[in-house]
Amino acid sequence: MTADAVRDNARDPELPGRLLVAERDALIPLLRARPDADFELRTACPGWTVRDVLAHCSAALSRVVESRFEEGVFSPECNDRDIAERAALSHQEVVDELERGMTGAGPAIARAGGRLDGVALGEWVHAGDIREAFGEPGAYEGAGLGAALDLLVRISREREHVALHADVDDLDEPLVLGAVGGDGPPARFIGGAATLVRLYAGRPVVGARYELAGVKEPELNLFG
Repeated sequence: MTADAVRDNARDPELPGRLLVAERDALIPLLRARPDADFELRTACPGWTVRDVLAHCSAALSRVVESRFEEGVFSPECNDRDIAERAALSHQEVVDELERGMTGAGPAIARAGGRLDGVALGEWVHAGDIREAFGEPGAYEGAGLGAALDLLVRISREREHVALHADVDDLDEPLVLGAVGGDGPPARFIGGAATLVRLYAGRPVVGARYELAGVKEPELNLFG
């Protein structure tokens, strides 16, 4: 992330698509190489296996590509229906649908003016959930981390989330997230980028070394 991006974080409409394509290139080969048993592993998403997460992700991207946004879309009930509708597909057929969605959703997200940018960020986080279930190192890192942080900063600001000043390891400039210019000083975070992602995604941070002041961990969850 550049210093300019940290300061103003203006929307780049192509960024979500680039993030999805980068994640596609990392995740799909990993999925193709796993045995069927690994698709039944539990993930950090309560009650969901790897297969369930993949079905949810592929369904969400298909909706974006096809502009299917009926009332209640992306609700827990909608997500459960999307997963159930794919029950007859093989694991690799679900992966095929996911690959098509990660390839084709970028232009639709770009045209949406920011309304769907969170879908790309959520897909990237879910890819981390899958890598973690597989025991892969750096689950919430990789080539897309910089783009994911850019999206996280901007989306947290647009939603006027809790204000946070983050001193992130290996970044030259701090990240300023949430309601910029709000009343009182922002909360403070010191630690790794992957830990920051975990906190905002509501994922476990057991064993991570970080400092957090002025806010409780659950308050940072952007997707809860």
